[in-house]
Amino acid sequence: MIEAKGQAQGQVTGKALLFDIDGTLANTDPLHLKAFNQVLGPRGHVFDHARFSRELQGFANASIGERFLGDETVERRAVILGEKEEIFRTLVAGQIEPLPGLMALLDRADAAGIPMVAVTNAPRLNAELLLSGLGVTRRFRALVIGDELPHGKPHPLPYQEGLRFVGGSAAASIAFEDSRSGVQSAAAAGIPTIGIRTSLSHADLVGAGAVASASAFDDPELLARLAAAMAW
Repeated sequence: MIEAKGQAQGQVTGKALLFDIDGTLANTDPLHLKAFNQVLGPRGHVFDHARFSRELQGFANASIGERFLGDETVERRAVILGEKEEIFRTLVAGQIEPLPGLMALLDRADAAGIPMVAVTNAPRLNAELLLSGLGVTRRFRALVIGDELPHGKPHPLPYQEGLRFVGGSAAASIAFEDSRSGVQSAAAAGIPTIGIRTSLSHADLVGAGAVASASAFDDPELLARLAAAMAW
């Protein structure tokens, strides 16, 4: 469910930064699209970018299997989507690059004592591979895996769990998401959410509930908003 990175510490301020992983810390969505097409294409489901962003991006594999592999048993769906994840991990190996400005932002949050949490619907192996590949595993107090909870995104529970672990206040925190389901999850948990435009437009992200959007973490307006919200 939640893997702690170090000791949990309550925050007097209640401030926290919560990050999705895929498409938010690194632009991995094109590789997910390729992997899905390799596995689901022969089964009659072919995705372009627009369809991927509507029907796959940010959703847990259980819900994807239910939607697109309805004729298979639950066990067989898990095997098929496990094959997709193996393909993705092969594609992404050695190709993980952080979005511009990410490392500087993590450094600033660390210096200010703001706890950070990773919140994802990705399988644990994927999440750990990406965090390790970016060299940021130890930056996060906790890793919340939606598939290991009773409800994944777009339900608010994953973000509620992330806040609970670090003693965060939703209103005093900020979340970063690139998918509709992720934005909906964080916003439903009451967290002001910044949409990251790796796949979706500003209008799409704000339509899902984001308070603003940015192309990456070096966006001047994003940095000004963070400085005000985190008081650093």
